Amino acid sequence: ARQTMVTRALISVSDKTGVVDFAKGLAEQKVEILSTGGTAKALREAGLQVTDVSEYTESPEIMDGRVKTLHPRVHGGILMRNTDADMDQLISIGGKPIDLVVVNLYPFSATVAKGAAFAECIENIDIGGPTMVRAAAKNHDRVTVIVQPSDYEAVLGSLPAGPDCQLRQLLALKAFSHTATYDTAIAEWMQEQLCEGRSAVQKLKYGCNPQQKPASVRGLLSPSGPQPLPFAVLSGTPGYINLLDALNAWQLVRELSAATNLPAAASFKHVSPAGAAVYAPLDEEMLQVYEAAGKELSHAAIAYLRSRQADPLCSFGDFVAMSEVVDLSTANLLKIEVSDGIIAPGYAPEALEILRAKKGGKYIVLEADKDFDAPLEEQRSIFGTSFRQYRAAEQVGVETLTNVVTAKKELNDEAKRDLLVAQIAIKYTQSNSVGYAKDGQMIGVGAGQQSRVDCVKLAGRKVETWFLRQHPKVRALAFKSGVKRQERINGRVRYIEGDMLATERAQWEQLFENVPDDLTAQDKTGFMASLKGVSLASDAFFPFRDSLDCASSKGVQYVVAAGGSVADAEVIAAADEYGMTMAFSGLRLFHH
Repeated sequence: ARQTMVTRALISVSDKTGVVDFAKGLAEQKVEILSTGGTAKALREAGLQVTDVSEYTESPEIMDGRVKTLHPRVHGGILMRNTDADMDQLISIGGKPIDLVVVNLYPFSATVAKGAAFAECIENIDIGGPTMVRAAAKNHDRVTVIVQPSDYEAVLGSLPAGPDCQLRQLLALKAFSHTATYDTAIAEWMQEQLCEGRSAVQKLKYGCNPQQKPASVRGLLSPSGPQPLPFAVLSGTPGYINLLDALNAWQLVRELSAATNLPAAASFKHVSPAGAAVYAPLDEEMLQVYEAAGKELSHAAIAYLRSRQADPLCSFGDFVAMSEVVDLSTANLLKIEVSDGIIAPGYAPEALEILRAKKGGKYIVLEADKDFDAPLEEQRSIFGTSFRQYRAAEQVGVETLTNVVTAKKELNDEAKRDLLVAQIAIKYTQSNSVGYAKDGQMIGVGAGQQSRVDCVKLAGRKVETWFLRQHPKVRALAFKSGVKRQERINGRVRYIEGDMLATERAQWEQLFENVPDDLTAQDKTGFMASLKGVSLASDAFFPFRDSLDCASSKGVQYVVAAGGSVADAEVIAAADEYGMTMAFSGLRLFHH
């Protein structure tokens, strides 16, 4: 690889570790040294011959050292290419080629970290240093750039022939990384200091856990400045997990509403939906099951009620998302629920007043920007590794359901709606995931299992609980006066599950005026046999028929999955055996 001799070096460093020994090594190779300020002083005190940059440029340092290297002789010397024309122009202005640039930058981050005043931090923003570093890195075909003392040895070892092309390229890459991180630190600090509203940095109480401090969220930096966050905080102080829930839930309801043209709602816990729904009418029986009989409910409120009641045990302490402006009836429903917060595109004034008063003013109320669209590329860092990918921007819609692969082809409007509800909900569920839907709402979500059939079983158990809440014995449970709403919900669920040990059962029996008769296995089996018209969605293909075998006992008649398994024929045959209608979307929707 082509090597370039070093005849002239410009050294100007804030970190002077090893610089004297390095400069001595250069001097032994007859390299002329240009330098500035404190670096020149340190080298002279070590007995080295140094030419001040101001002497080389014949221009004094001015403005307390703010301007000392910003001069055509410096940057011409660095940026000169190996051409006669460039050399002639450089000579004409009194310049000389500079072959080596050794610069590290003013300690901006350290100045910020010690709590310095705004003006002092600004003064510690290096200008000349990054300019020389970038110039040298750009012209690495001829020039070597060093930004860290750890690279002194490699460069000295290359003399007298000089660094080869590969070393110069690697040092140039390091230089651009150095200035990029330096500039990012400045921009992020100024964002913290100057931005307000949605463009401001939002300080969080802590990260996922109390020991994970500090924590914050911010809008992305861009060529036009810091971008606003996709939400505004109207009340409360959101936490790290709250915002993970909010941003995923908002995407879910926005996509679901667009796909169905109906109000949509979601109830999130730990970055997966406990429930999701669109508006569909509720009869009086279901209103009683959901403890909402006699309430005045808008279409949006019903969507929320359905999403919360999919799995009210898991929705305890949820984060809510609504596709519509939150009205009074929705706020009144939320008022009585144990919930951490809500995100929606807007709030009626009377609704906002109710929500702001919830939890003593600590209830989190976020207003989503309905027109915000995130960049196609997303990234995150995990354990020192930067991940980049295109986000899952493909919209799920009726076209997702067109490739019906079973003998039965019929998908009525209700089935299409429910398949869309299930598929879009699963799109925003931690994988592997499978979900069941009926009557415009999720009735069972199986999230985050390594085995797909375990997802089906987990979600199926939730389907049983949801449907058996409608069993006459469950509806007839007579709770004592004063038993709280969530205790009634939990009591019904444990009655349905029926696997209580003696100590727990004794406590459970205290909830009732009279101890109820058991809900027997025969009661459950007989009632479950009446469940029909359920839709099932998967975030990927079914690798075996066992998932459909399991789902067949939960009233499943309609299925959507990605397809593409070597076992597709086996899975289609199973669907045909059970009289199911199944579509292959060709769209895998893993979510992590």
